[in-house]
Amino acid sequence: MAKKIHVKKGDEVIVISGKDKGHKGKVIAIDTEKGRVFVEGANIIKKHQKARSQTAPSGIIEREGSIDASNVMLVDPKSGKPTRVGFKVNEDGSKDRIAKKSGAVIDTVKKAKGE
Repeated sequence: MAKKIHVKKGDEVIVISGKDKGHKGKVIAIDTEKGRVFVEGANIIKKHQKARSQTAPSGIIEREGSIDASNVMLVDPKSGKPTRVGFKVNEDGSKDRIAKKSGAVIDTVKKAKGE
């Protein structure tokens, strides 16, 4: 079953534990099945690539590895510090993601038309 993850693709996050503790970066991709996120510039791994064709030569490629979603926190848009994520439902049915520390709105999810 897919796990609920508190960050979305494109969010600015900070790594709170592990070898890249304190690193800030954007979320590149999310794996909801495993509950892991890929953060730009964090957990760099080296992949030994075999040549696929003459245009794609062999070599050692550096790329981002995954980090457990519990090891990253969203960056507060006002203060730039790590914060938890909360939700607030508006009168029109739309839902806001808010930063718990400052109360700043991160983004808004519109209500579905069928409901």
